[in-house]
Amino acid sequence: MRWEAQALQAGDGTGQDGDGTPAAPAALLPLSGLQRSITTPDFAGITFHEVVSKSALNRVPDSSPMPFRWTVNPYRGCTHACRYCYARSTHEYLDLDPGADFDRQIVVKVNTPELLRRELGRPGWTRELVALGTNTDPYQRAEGRYRLMPGIITALADTGTPFSILTKGTLLDRDLDLLSAASRQVPVQVSVSLAMLDPGLAQQVEPGTPSPAARLRLIERLASAGADVTVMAMPLLPWLTDSDRQVEELMAALAAAGARSVLAGALHLRPGARQWYLDWIARDHPELLEGYRTLYARGSYAAPSYRKALGRRTTAAARRHGLDRSGAHRITAADGEGSARATARGVPGRSSQHSPQHSPQPALF
Repeated sequence: MRWEAQALQAGDGTGQDGDGTPAAPAALLPLSGLQRSITTPDFAGITFHEVVSKSALNRVPDSSPMPFRWTVNPYRGCTHACRYCYARSTHEYLDLDPGADFDRQIVVKVNTPELLRRELGRPGWTRELVALGTNTDPYQRAEGRYRLMPGIITALADTGTPFSILTKGTLLDRDLDLLSAASRQVPVQVSVSLAMLDPGLAQQVEPGTPSPAARLRLIERLASAGADVTVMAMPLLPWLTDSDRQVEELMAALAAAGARSVLAGALHLRPGARQWYLDWIARDHPELLEGYRTLYARGSYAAPSYRKALGRRTTAAARRHGLDRSGAHRITAADGEGSARATARGVPGRSSQHSPQHSPQPALF
């Protein structure tokens, strides 16, 4: 199945080209630029909606607390299927539900690399930092077939645009040489998301992600290549992954793998993810349901007292293992309270004098 070699053709999705089975007529889905919707045995139960996008760069509103003003998201929806993913609500804009549809109805912006290169080449582009992995993971499983990231990376590097990548996907290792080369042209930030070591629990709550052991090996490979790896130890799940023992073991494993810094924080339950996650708690951990309802009674964030206590414990554990908070996503304020400035660090080969200063990146996955 050579998806990346197929020429896109507009139509009603009823033809078959040996590249998967058309799943539905295009007219049935409210997706601008939809070319076809297909299924394939390689991804059982998942439908890919290939669209030709009108823009690759997304501007973040000036009022946003995020530490960047531009993002690129080649995919909408995510086969990682993390039950807590804050981006679930974005599927509602497509008239899809934020639960199972978010995991199984994946929009692929197949022209992202070419479109991005054109947009970055415009005279008005000022080469601000561009963030990848802020909505859904650019290295989710589908990237192994569509191969959009190599073109995105080279477009950014060739136009002198610094960028950051946040991922749970070990497929990033495929592009390590490309990222190393890019880091000699522009500042590159690399962050890996890993907040639990228990493979059984990870399979329940992050069923489509690489195992914790596989992500530790990715950190090792990145560190061996010379990268200053930041780990996003988010989210820590109340009563499931937040005990002193679990936090200590996590920090020890991250340090042993070669991580340079870590940003830990409590679970956020935003609209879309809240009900999907709590339905799982009610089914698999019913004894915790009332506690969760109390802890998150005021909204998406856990109670301030819990966040502050967790912050103190994770900071102390990180320090004991030589991990600092000065990486790509450093935060000095308590989790969920305000923002701070961040110093970019990433794959070596960059000139530090070109490293822009940014506010902290919040928990995104």
